[in-house]
Amino acid sequence: MEKLVVLVDVQNIYYTTKQSYNCNFDYNKFWAKATLNRKVIKAIAYAIDRDDEKQRQFQNILRAIGFEVKLKPFIQRVDGTAKGDWDVGIALDAVEYAQDADVVVLASGDGDFDLLVDKIRKDLDAAVEVYGVPKFTSTSLISSASKYVPINKALLMGTPKG
Repeated sequence: MEKLVVLVDVQNIYYTTKQSYNCNFDYNKFWAKATLNRKVIKAIAYAIDRDDEKQRQFQNILRAIGFEVKLKPFIQRVDGTAKGDWDVGIALDAVEYAQDADVVVLASGDGDFDLLVDKIRKDLDAAVEVYGVPKFTSTSLISSASKYVPINKALLMGTPKG
Protein backbone atom coordinates (compact mmCIF):
# COMPACT_ATOMS: atom_id res chain seq x y z
CA MET A 1 0.00 0.00 0.00
CA GLU A 2 1.37 3.42 -0.96
CA LYS A 3 2.35 5.71 1.90
CA LEU A 4 0.73 9.10 1.45
CA VAL A 5 1.24 12.65 2.68
CA VAL A 6 -1.61 15.14 2.09
CA LEU A 7 -0.95 18.89 2.28
CA VAL A 8 -3.71 21.45 1.70
CA ASP A 9 -3.25 25.19 1.16
CA VAL A 10 -6.69 26.03 2.58
CA GLN A 11 -6.75 29.72 1.57
CA ASN A 12 -5.72 28.96 -2.01
CA ILE A 13 -8.34 26.22 -2.37
CA TYR A 14 -11.07 28.32 -0.75
CA TYR A 15 -10.54 31.40 -2.91
CA THR A 16 -9.97 29.58 -6.22
CA THR A 17 -13.05 27.36 -5.86
CA LYS A 18 -15.13 30.37 -4.78
CA GLN A 19 -13.91 32.47 -7.73
CA SER A 20 -14.22 29.75 -10.31
CA TYR A 21 -17.40 27.96 -9.20
CA ASN A 22 -18.98 30.14 -6.50
CA CYS A 23 -18.96 26.95 -4.45
CA ASN A 24 -17.02 25.37 -1.60
CA PHE A 25 -14.47 22.59 -1.86
CA ASP A 26 -15.70 19.30 -0.39
CA TYR A 27 -12.91 18.04 1.86
CA ASN A 28 -14.70 14.72 2.46
CA LYS A 29 -14.88 13.93 -1.27
CA PHE A 30 -11.26 15.06 -1.69
CA TRP A 31 -10.11 12.86 1.20
CA ALA A 32 -11.97 9.85 -0.18
CA LYS A 33 -10.45 10.31 -3.65
CA ALA A 34 -6.89 11.17 -2.62
CA THR A 35 -6.51 8.47 0.04
CA LEU A 36 -8.26 5.56 -1.70
CA ASN A 37 -6.25 2.37 -1.13
CA ARG A 38 -3.40 4.34 0.44
CA LYS A 39 -1.98 4.61 3.94
CA VAL A 40 -2.00 8.22 5.17
CA ILE A 41 1.15 8.91 7.17
CA LYS A 42 0.54 12.66 7.50
CA ALA A 43 -2.25 15.03 6.49
CA ILE A 44 -2.03 18.74 7.20
CA ALA A 45 -4.40 21.58 6.36
CA TYR A 46 -2.76 25.01 6.52
CA ALA A 47 -5.17 27.82 7.38
CA ILE A 48 -5.34 31.38 8.62
CA ASP A 49 -6.83 31.99 12.05
CA ARG A 50 -9.25 34.90 12.01
CA ASP A 51 -10.57 34.04 15.48
CA ASP A 52 -14.04 33.40 14.09
CA GLU A 53 -16.57 30.80 15.29
CA LYS A 54 -17.47 29.60 11.78
CA GLN A 55 -13.79 29.08 11.03
CA ARG A 56 -13.31 27.10 14.27
CA GLN A 57 -16.20 24.83 13.24
CA PHE A 58 -14.62 24.34 9.81
CA GLN A 59 -11.26 23.54 11.41
CA ASN A 60 -12.95 20.96 13.64
CA ILE A 61 -14.50 19.34 10.56
CA LEU A 62 -11.04 19.12 9.00
CA ARG A 63 -9.71 17.48 12.17
CA ALA A 64 -12.60 14.99 12.17
CA ILE A 65 -11.76 14.03 8.58
CA GLY A 66 -8.17 13.28 9.58
CA PHE A 67 -6.21 16.49 9.06
CA GLU A 68 -3.85 18.13 11.48
CA VAL A 69 -4.77 21.81 11.24
CA LYS A 70 -1.93 24.33 11.37
CA LEU A 71 -2.95 27.94 11.94
CA LYS A 72 -1.25 31.27 11.42
CA PRO A 73 -2.75 34.51 12.66
CA PHE A 74 -4.43 36.77 10.14
CA ILE A 75 -2.39 39.97 9.97
CA GLN A 76 -4.05 43.20 8.93
CA ARG A 77 -1.41 45.80 8.06
CA VAL A 78 -1.76 49.51 8.80
CA ASP A 79 -2.08 50.25 5.07
CA GLY A 80 -5.13 47.96 4.83
CA THR A 81 -3.39 45.04 3.11
CA ALA A 82 -3.44 41.62 4.71
CA LYS A 83 -0.84 38.92 5.24
CA GLY A 84 -1.48 35.26 5.78
CA ASP A 85 0.62 32.85 3.81
CA TRP A 86 1.79 29.31 4.53
CA ASP A 87 4.12 28.75 1.55
CA VAL A 88 7.33 28.32 3.57
CA GLY A 89 5.61 26.15 6.20
CA ILE A 90 4.10 23.92 3.52
CA ALA A 91 7.47 23.61 1.79
CA LEU A 92 9.32 22.68 4.99
CA ASP A 93 6.73 20.06 5.97
CA ALA A 94 6.59 18.66 2.43
CA VAL A 95 10.35 18.06 2.35
CA GLU A 96 10.32 16.55 5.84
CA TYR A 97 7.38 14.18 5.37
CA ALA A 98 8.06 13.26 1.71
CA GLN A 99 11.15 11.38 2.87
CA ASP A 100 8.89 8.65 4.29
CA ALA A 101 6.21 8.77 1.57
CA ASP A 102 5.60 7.25 -1.83
CA VAL A 103 3.17 9.99 -2.83
CA VAL A 104 2.64 13.59 -1.75
CA VAL A 105 -0.73 15.15 -2.52
CA LEU A 106 -0.58 18.94 -2.68
CA ALA A 107 -3.87 20.81 -2.92
CA SER A 108 -2.94 24.26 -4.23
CA GLY A 109 -2.68 26.04 -7.54
CA ASP A 110 0.17 28.28 -6.40
CA GLY A 111 2.98 28.32 -8.96
CA ASP A 112 5.51 29.06 -6.22
CA PHE A 113 5.34 25.36 -5.37
CA ASP A 114 6.75 24.17 -8.72
CA LEU A 115 10.33 24.14 -7.37
CA LEU A 116 9.18 22.22 -4.29
CA VAL A 117 7.41 19.63 -6.45
CA ASP A 118 10.53 19.22 -8.61
CA LYS A 119 12.67 18.70 -5.51
CA ILE A 120 10.32 16.11 -4.00
CA ARG A 121 10.19 14.17 -7.25
CA LYS A 122 13.91 14.30 -8.08
CA ASP A 123 15.68 14.36 -4.71
CA LEU A 124 13.22 12.50 -2.49
CA ASP A 125 11.92 10.09 -5.14
CA ALA A 126 8.25 10.55 -4.29
CA ALA A 127 5.42 11.16 -6.72
CA VAL A 128 3.51 14.42 -6.37
CA GLU A 129 -0.16 14.78 -7.21
CA VAL A 130 -1.40 18.34 -7.48
CA TYR A 131 -5.08 19.16 -6.98
CA GLY A 132 -6.07 22.61 -8.19
CA VAL A 133 -8.81 24.62 -9.86
CA PRO A 134 -7.93 24.56 -13.60
CA LYS A 135 -8.46 28.28 -14.20
CA PHE A 136 -6.23 29.20 -11.25
CA THR A 137 -3.54 26.51 -11.25
CA SER A 138 -0.13 27.55 -12.50
CA THR A 139 0.97 25.77 -15.67
CA SER A 140 4.47 25.41 -14.19
CA LEU A 141 2.99 23.60 -11.17
CA ILE A 142 0.97 21.29 -13.42
CA SER A 143 4.09 20.55 -15.48
CA SER A 144 6.14 19.77 -12.37
CA ALA A 145 3.57 17.36 -10.92
CA SER A 146 3.62 13.59 -11.47
CA LYS A 147 -0.15 13.89 -11.85
CA TYR A 148 -2.54 16.82 -11.97
CA VAL A 149 -6.10 16.38 -10.71
CA PRO A 150 -8.40 19.26 -11.64
CA ILE A 151 -10.80 20.40 -8.95
CA ASN A 152 -14.16 20.27 -10.68
CA LYS A 153 -17.77 19.71 -9.68
CA ALA A 154 -17.01 16.17 -8.46
CA LEU A 155 -14.94 17.69 -5.62
CA LEU A 156 -17.32 20.53 -4.72
CA MET A 157 -20.18 20.90 -2.27
CA GLY A 158 -23.54 21.51 -3.89
CA THR A 159 -23.90 22.63 -7.46
CA PRO A 160 -21.41 25.04 -9.01
CA LYS A 161 -22.85 28.32 -10.22
CA GLY A 162 -21.17 29.60 -13.33
